Amino acid sequence: MKVAAVYTHILDHVLDATFESASMHFSRRQHCLVEVVCDDGTTGWGECLGPALPNAAVVKAYATALVGQDPLQTEKIWLDLYNRLRDQGQRGLTVTALSGIDIALWDIKGKRFGVPISTLLGGRFRDSVRAYATGSFRREGVDRVEDIAREVAGYRREGFHAVKIKIGFDVEEDLSVIEAVREAIGPDLRLMIDANHGYDYLEAVEVGRRAAKFDIDWFEEPVLPEHISAYRAVRADQPIPVAGGETWHGRYAMHEPLATRAVDIVQPDICGVGGFTEIRRVADMAALHGVRLVPHVWGTAVCLAASLQFMAALLPNPPRRDPIEPILEFDRTENPFRQAVVQSPIEHVAGVVTIPDGPGLGIDINREALSHFALKEA
Repeated sequence: MKVAAVYTHILDHVLDATFESASMHFSRRQHCLVEVVCDDGTTGWGECLGPALPNAAVVKAYATALVGQDPLQTEKIWLDLYNRLRDQGQRGLTVTALSGIDIALWDIKGKRFGVPISTLLGGRFRDSVRAYATGSFRREGVDRVEDIAREVAGYRREGFHAVKIKIGFDVEEDLSVIEAVREAIGPDLRLMIDANHGYDYLEAVEVGRRAAKFDIDWFEEPVLPEHISAYRAVRADQPIPVAGGETWHGRYAMHEPLATRAVDIVQPDICGVGGFTEIRRVADMAALHGVRLVPHVWGTAVCLAASLQFMAALLPNPPRRDPIEPILEFDRTENPFRQAVVQSPIEHVAGVVTIPDGPGLGIDINREALSHFALKEA
């Protein structure tokens, strides 16, 4: 079996209503899927976190070195491709593009042996996971406090046990949102806050100290991802556990935050950190330093499926009779191709998601949806 071709699929949808986080304005959803085809007809699928067109360009740059390789040699291929762009790209797009390729190769490997990727990773510790709802972005033309409180109340009715809300804008308004959300969901649901690195150190500490009374599970990306020392300071100077990691690509980027305990919870995204090959290393590093791991998830059902396969095989840490179970980030924002790209959507039932058990990622791609949502060139 050899790799015969590598393709990218840019999916595109103009949103009915724009929304924004502290770091980004969304007027459309775009995602890059990677398709790796072998000479025996076996096809693997992956996804890249981040800007779709630049990711596709880097995937194509890697493709010439990938064609002709044995797709089962995932470790060898990962290192070879990484080294080709290493001097100019230890992080960022070179790793996010490599992530999509690596996921596709593991999908092929699972199909080759007729087992889910979680089996290849060492076996399943769980067949389902609880999910938390992510949403509550800022929208134009509405009262933000009322809008988000109404939104999260809906997540409670759907059966989610936890919600994550977006902050990182104005300190006083953000605190009003947090208070309104806690009132809307009641005292029993878990609540997380995500600043999308919108604060500086002083703002983050103020928010953390004042929001702690609302029983916050974690404070995600309080400051810029490059400012590891600021992460450590925020963690030390306010009481809410600090989380981060979706923008730290690869184990080298993860080393300092983990080794210096800049975070209490690390959040690698399998479509950005380097795929299955690399996220395993990050999980081992996190366990070594006693840092909890909760994956970041953003994208299509391909990303969901990959994240679920990884979570199925994630070792309990610490091991005990009633272990701390990983929870799945479940994006609730507008994205019509999120589930459409697969034949059987990956949905939650009362806040619980079943992990696919078919070969590879355990999904079948809907090519009609790929065609329907394909980026139309201007």
